[in-house]
Amino acid sequence: MDKEAIIKKVKNILTQIEPYLKADGGGVKFVRLDDDMTLWVELTGHCANCPHSSQTLKNGIEKTMKSVIPDIKSVEKVS
Repeated sequence: MDKEAIIKKVKNILTQIEPYLKADGGGVKFVRLDDDMTLWVELTGHCANCPHSSQTLKNGIEKTMKSVIPDIKSVEKVS
């Protein structure tokens, strides 16, 4: 799968994840996908400053991304 196809799929997955984050007053936005397949996202709303945002990022978003798109190496948040 080429990088543009992966980005399209990533954005689709983020759209599916977002209602769960919005339920807690948060959100997530695609920022970029590096050539090494590191996905960068921005956590928004309550997720931006939540003490549990690392768990949301790694145990929720990253786990979901890797299960659907095995090429994804990791998901990181921009500061």
